[in-house]
Amino acid sequence: MEGDSVTLNTDVTEIHEEYNNMLWRYGAKKKVIAEISRNYGIFYTYDDVPDGRFRDRLKLDNQTGSLTITNTRTEHTGVYQLEISGTKLTLKSFNVSVYVRLPVPVIISNSSQCSSSSSSSNCSLLCSVLNVCDATLSWYKGISVLSSISVCDLSISLSLPLEVEYQDNNTYSCVVAYSFVNRTQHLEINKLCHTCEGTAALIYVYFLT
Repeated sequence: MEGDSVTLNTDVTEIHEEYNNMLWRYGAKKKVIAEISRNYGIFYTYDDVPDGRFRDRLKLDNQTGSLTITNTRTEHTGVYQLEISGTKLTLKSFNVSVYVRLPVPVIISNSSQCSSSSSSSNCSLLCSVLNVCDATLSWYKGISVLSSISVCDLSISLSLPLEVEYQDNNTYSCVVAYSFVNRTQHLEINKLCHTCEGTAALIYVYFLT
């Protein structure tokens, strides 16, 4: 997740004669971002390569040669390659994916007018979340999925409608999720879906995270 640190391990317990040189490369062009050379006493990170995205973020373990990327951002997603040369040549690849932290979804009432207390008409709701990619937004009724949407476009909000009866007593929730983590907002029908005895037909509820 963005802001976390990730360590790429060499699986070497200690740098010695067998491992004369280590090169850490990044991306399709395999730009060198870190280098260790016993022969020349080099122990260095090139954090301005390729475009400054690693500036002040790279740390080398002086015992194992493992590379840590701190305060990660989505731009650090990609393939990292470790090249170890010495008595033999060893190559290792690491596929790193960095995701934006998920916000809590926001649910609003989208009903244009109130309903009489005896009416069986539905209340229109909309669940939205901003600035997510590769995430799925879903409405749940209890533990059952009612509908889902997944779009990767950071320029728009990810939104999903739902209609419920004003007197519905079921439990609903809106969930935004990656494959490994999710954030949930529970629907409170009595607060968002009002009869004409209520005070407002359109209510926005924002939750701070």
